[in-house]
Amino acid sequence: MTTTTDIIRGRVAALRAAMAERGVTACLIPSADPHLSEYLPKRWQGRKWLSGFTGSVGTLIVTADFAGVWVDGRYWVQAEQELADTGIQLMKQVAVQQVAYIDWLADTLPEGSVVAVDGQVLSLTLTRNLQQALSAKKIGLRSDVDVLDAIWPERAGLPEAPIYAHEAPFATVSRAQKLARVRERMQASGADWHFISTVDDLAWLFNLRGSDVSYNPVFVGHALLGRDEATLFIADGKLSAELTAQLAAEGVSIARYELAPQRLAALPAGTSLLCDPNRVTGGLIGQLPAGVTVREELNPSTLMKACKTAEEAAHVRHAMEQDGAALCEFFAWLERAQAQGEHITELTIDEQITAARARRPGFVCPSFSTIAGFNANGALPHYRATEEAHSVISGDGLLLIDSGGQYLGGTTDITRVVPVGEVSAAQKRDYTLVLKGMMALSRARFPKGIKSPLLDSIARAPLWAEGIDYGHGTGHGVGYFLNVHEGPQVISYYAQPAPQTAMAEGMITSIEPGIYRQGQWGVRIENLVINQSAAGEFGEYLQFETLTLCPIDTRCIDLSRMRPDEVEWLNGYHAEVRTRLLPLVEGEAKAWLERRTQPLA
Repeated sequence: MTTTTDIIRGRVAALRAAMAERGVTACLIPSADPHLSEYLPKRWQGRKWLSGFTGSVGTLIVTADFAGVWVDGRYWVQAEQELADTGIQLMKQVAVQQVAYIDWLADTLPEGSVVAVDGQVLSLTLTRNLQQALSAKKIGLRSDVDVLDAIWPERAGLPEAPIYAHEAPFATVSRAQKLARVRERMQASGADWHFISTVDDLAWLFNLRGSDVSYNPVFVGHALLGRDEATLFIADGKLSAELTAQLAAEGVSIARYELAPQRLAALPAGTSLLCDPNRVTGGLIGQLPAGVTVREELNPSTLMKACKTAEEAAHVRHAMEQDGAALCEFFAWLERAQAQGEHITELTIDEQITAARARRPGFVCPSFSTIAGFNANGALPHYRATEEAHSVISGDGLLLIDSGGQYLGGTTDITRVVPVGEVSAAQKRDYTLVLKGMMALSRARFPKGIKSPLLDSIARAPLWAEGIDYGHGTGHGVGYFLNVHEGPQVISYYAQPAPQTAMAEGMITSIEPGIYRQGQWGVRIENLVINQSAAGEFGEYLQFETLTLCPIDTRCIDLSRMRPDEVEWLNGYHAEVRTRLLPLVEGEAKAWLERRTQPLA
């Protein structure tokens, strides 16, 4: 009987044979596609196919006598389990060493070696860093070959799902207005052309949505903007004739997806192209003629879409109300099912929470794969229950549920932890520390323009005071019916406080500190917040408005660790949740909401 590990070993052996035929010493396979997406279409899930490691982030390197996957602390336990007996090693890296594999290649391979990587899926910045590190050790780099094509006979083609318009009232700024704003930025940068590959930027700029990847309503494509023209490169058959005509009337032409490199190669000498080196691949920019000047800066659309308009924020608040009402129905069901002794598993949690959201107006799909982790599984930040491996919700402990929804008027992402049976004093301590960290940052006021990574210590301070930390960022940006993980802001001391991370009004960000005790339990409490203008005696300030509307379970709190002002904040939050959600729920969901938002003494 052929096992999964046998299959993985066979695929790695086939890769090594293909490498030998091409004179390649090491093959680098990142978790990436030509659009540098977080969630990858099946065609570019080569690292997963080759290694068997299913985490969303990781880098595989294979040589003649070594194979390893580099992942950060979020995935160490998962990778160790999934790579067992495959012959592929887990290579642990911390978040601040995101390109540790480059140093490994440069330090390990002998002079004269050749490293192969598909340049079509490697960012321009990463391509340069890799070239620099390898050339210093006299190691060659081939970025013109995709070795996977030679060994992956059932490799998927381009996604075929249709593209549709994101329309009013939810699309509050027209396509023409957005294109005009981007062209103003092009002109200010002295650029004649602008090339965009990132799917969230494309979806936002053209007011289009799709379903080419799971969870994010985006489509695979590229765009080339000129001063008075625009071309969208997508696979055939994805646009209706009506939408194609509408785009044409607004100066947007459609071309086949595979023609993007040729169009770049045909740009006239003496012109200049604006691109973001972190959001376009080296393989594509390498097509440019020598006479074209490249102007590198953040995609103009990245910051524009990060700062939600007042109208968009209003739609998000409405989506949060619907999401909160769905969660009331879910948690009411959960408590009733537990009380009645029903058989509940982590998979049941996913089914029920998605069904509750699906009953709400404007719901499109989940915004990511639901994380329902009971006790030890909750200690894995990116855990996902499967038919083959999941836990039954019974006995005593903590159940962590991280979930979200895509609505036509916004994207949600929320984590709550609820008690199952009896909760220990140690679990209450961890829960309360995490809650204190989440509240501390939620209540913060800070100078407008502060670099978002600098805010991280506010949330971590209550944990650091106890000698506790967690290995992931505290907050990520969130799109507007777009990617649940969106930049440029990120609240994480692992990240560089670069200029583009400056906090601006209208940005939506998560706040999600956690504590993870391997083999025991995990705690994470997450709300989404939006930057709002605040009064400041010395300059302009911002503060957070909490958008997420769902009770935070008070049964897990150690009140002896809570200050009076913290209790006051939590009571005020629950009063707001109760006021806004009561009109949207009835029956047992209404009773649950009233019960779980009672003020603490």
